[in-house]
Amino acid sequence: MTPTALRNVLVITVGVLVLLMGGCQVLSHSTTVEPGNVGVKIKTLGSGAGVSNDALPARWYFRGIGERIVQYPVIQRTYSYTREKDERGNENEEITFSDNTGLPMTADVSVTMQVNPASAPNLYQTYRLTFDQLLDGPIRNDVRSAVAAEAEKVGVETLYSGGRQMVIQKAFARVAGKWAKHGVTVSQMDWIGSIRYPTAVIDQMQRKTQLEQEALAAKALEAKETALANAAVAKAKGEAEAIRIKGEALRSNPQVLQQQAIEKWDGVLPKVTGASTPFVKID
Repeated sequence: MTPTALRNVLVITVGVLVLLMGGCQVLSHSTTVEPGNVGVKIKTLGSGAGVSNDALPARWYFRGIGERIVQYPVIQRTYSYTREKDERGNENEEITFSDNTGLPMTADVSVTMQVNPASAPNLYQTYRLTFDQLLDGPIRNDVRSAVAAEAEKVGVETLYSGGRQMVIQKAFARVAGKWAKHGVTVSQMDWIGSIRYPTAVIDQMQRKTQLEQEALAAKALEAKETALANAAVAKAKGEAEAIRIKGEALRSNPQVLQQQAIEKWDGVLPKVTGASTPFVKID
């Protein structure tokens, strides 16, 4: 290979390397805001350091030196705080609370929310946290506090017998009201599954339920027996009244008895008779 050809090869090689390095540099300083999200640009260098006031719509962005982009969801999504691991990690995030006697219990809770796109920069400006950090920190704390505040107003029997829906709805109103001020719409909050009560409480409630069912069954049986007895009394009274009315009618109309006797007589006179008139009067 001639010196000129060798020089050309070296120039081309260096050029390719420069392009590759430049491409890698561009890729390492770029961010794609995913569909369903908005981005918030943060500058950490220069006179313009701070949080940009304009939310970035979904697309590809080049980031300058000292710049980064944080993303927030602007479509409705549901997040869960559970004892078991989920898509956000293996941590136990169940919600703990107690009733008005201080009886401790836990439960899993889901929250459905979305961020107003225009509010995203201010949201970051206020908390300086990514959305996952908000979920794991301030939002979870508010969910736990709201549930605890409402649950401690009632007894465990109320929660066990259906009052838990009232508690979660009031807690939801607390959380939604606070985060609406920051441009986060909390549209729903629900229990996931059942509340986890202490075993002693579950046993006590089950015994109480069984006793109540037995009492209802005994009351129903008593009502049935009373109804049957009342029916028998009513029947007897009806029969007695019918006999009374019939007796009065016969006494008032003796000819009816005479007619009935004739209808039943077979035409044969008694073999032995007394001095009294025969039972059938023959004119």
